[in-house]
Amino acid sequence: MKTQDMNRDWIATASTLNKALPYLQRYADATVVIKLGGHAMGSDAAMEDFARDVVLMRQVGVNPVIVHGGGPMINAMLDKLQITSEFKNGKRVTDAATMEVVEMVLAGLVNKRIVQAINRQGGRAVGLSGKDAHLITCTPTDVDLGFVGTPQAVNPRVLRDLAEKEYIPVIAPLGAGAEGETFNINGDTAAGAVAAALKADRLLLLTDVAGVKNAEGAVVTELSATQIRSLTEEGVIAGGMIPKTETALTAIEGGVRAAVILDGRAPNACLLELFTEHGAGSIIRAD
Repeated sequence: MKTQDMNRDWIATASTLNKALPYLQRYADATVVIKLGGHAMGSDAAMEDFARDVVLMRQVGVNPVIVHGGGPMINAMLDKLQITSEFKNGKRVTDAATMEVVEMVLAGLVNKRIVQAINRQGGRAVGLSGKDAHLITCTPTDVDLGFVGTPQAVNPRVLRDLAEKEYIPVIAPLGAGAEGETFNINGDTAAGAVAAALKADRLLLLTDVAGVKNAEGAVVTELSATQIRSLTEEGVIAGGMIPKTETALTAIEGGVRAAVILDGRAPNACLLELFTEHGAGSIIRAD
């Protein structure tokens, strides 16, 4: 005969699950686009944790769509192949040789690593790039930067079809040009464009900072579009946070209900954001 005593940790776990019920109901059948990058991609352990979170989201009725980056992996492969890149105004010029490596790393190595991690946790992930099924059509962002693209059109039909069958799309940020050429897209930009096309309930931008900070350095948990613009004009939002907040604003203008910039270093960051009252980052909504 086996006996055991209830302990406080078990009771706390049950209480957490109980309190999550309204949020589980709130996000049932909701589409959540997640930009994966930074710390969450930096180790096998972090990737495993992220994959478990995504599979749990799918299990409780959320439709997660993953868009990933891969800059450090691209840099490492370029170095390994001894391909030297030219830079203009601090930005890498993506010529034809570099683009081949970018596609190989993003659509191959990185994409399949994420797919495998999710499938290993019991999910059904499918790897795609923006070139598949006319998902993302691009124009050159700047002719001086070569094959760097800006999304001009996103066709979400294939993503909706996959969601109906309970598959989890994992998208490499590549797109096709009018002549069939391949373009590299900034990961945040691609995620925002996909979220807008899907009219997603949430866009989660995982990053390596706690969120948007005010002038005193404190993380602001809720902001409006007007407040984001004001903080940017005042120079409070600066550096690498600017493109993330711009992506958030563009997505909201495109029909996304809200965007969240959250700390991907925090364990279970996506679950904390969606299924707890306190969230895990800075949520940005329309005015």
